[in-house]
Amino acid sequence: MLSVVAPAHNEQDNIEPLVLEIERALAAARIPFEVIIVDDGSTDQTRARVVGLMPGRPWLRCIAMTQTPPGKGNGQSAAFHAGFRAARGSLIAVLDADLQNDPSDIPKVIELMRSSGADLVQGDRSHARKDNVVRRVGSVVGRVFRRWLLGDVVRDTGCSLRVMKREVALRLPLEFRGMHRFIPIMAVHLGYNVVQMRVSHRPRVAGETKYGLGIMQRALPGLHDLFAVRWMKSRRRPVENAEISGAGPASADQGMKPEPKPLHVAETTQR
Repeated sequence: MLSVVAPAHNEQDNIEPLVLEIERALAAARIPFEVIIVDDGSTDQTRARVVGLMPGRPWLRCIAMTQTPPGKGNGQSAAFHAGFRAARGSLIAVLDADLQNDPSDIPKVIELMRSSGADLVQGDRSHARKDNVVRRVGSVVGRVFRRWLLGDVVRDTGCSLRVMKREVALRLPLEFRGMHRFIPIMAVHLGYNVVQMRVSHRPRVAGETKYGLGIMQRALPGLHDLFAVRWMKSRRRPVENAEISGAGPASADQGMKPEPKPLHVAETTQR
C-alpha cells in the first residue's frame, strides 16, 4: 500500500536508525510498506549500509543515481523523480534521510489523508524549529514571494515529510533541479487537494547539513525557480481525455478531474 522514499547523500550513520524507525512505526500501525533509499552520488558507505540491511528485509530497496557529478549528487528533485518511478505503492511517503523527520508521524499523516479526502498531506515543522533570526526573516520573505507569485500558502514547504497519491507523484516535473521545493503548490496547480499538518522536527545528530550556503546564495536560485514554476503554471494545458466509442454518447465530463478544493490547513495535536 505504501512506498516510503528517502533520498540520501553521504548519510551513512543515519541509514540504520532510519530504516529501523520506519520499520517499527509502520509495522506497529500494520501498514503494508516498502522502503526505497535513493543513493544520490554518496561518496561514503551510504549504499553499503543499505545493502547490509537488506537480508531479512525484502521490503527494503536501494536505488542508485548513476549519472551524478564526481563527489556530488543530482539533488533531491532528481532523487525523488527516480524513487517515485521505482515505487510500487498506491501511496508514496517521503522524508529526509537525516532523521530530522520522525517516521512515527507517517501513520498519522495517512489517517488525515483518509479523513480529509486529500490527495497530498504536507508536513509543517514551523512550530517546532529553532531557527536564528536571519533564517526566520528569510523564510517570511520567501513565503511572501511564493504567495504573491504562485498563490502558495504552505507554511513549511521545506519540510520533506509528506504523503501523496501515486498519481500525484508521477505528474510532478521533478527532473528539473529545485522543483522538490514546490511539490505542494505544483500539486494544487495540477488540480489536486492539498492539506497541511503539524509534524515533529528533530535536530540532526549525524552527517552534515546540505544547506551550508548563505541566505543570498539560497535566495537567488530560489527566486529563479519561483518564476520557473509560475511559467509552467501559465503554460500548462489540460491533457485529460476520454475515448469515444460508437456504443453511445459519452458524458461531457467523462475522464475529467473535478475542480480542486482550495488549499487549507489542518492542525493536529502533538504527542
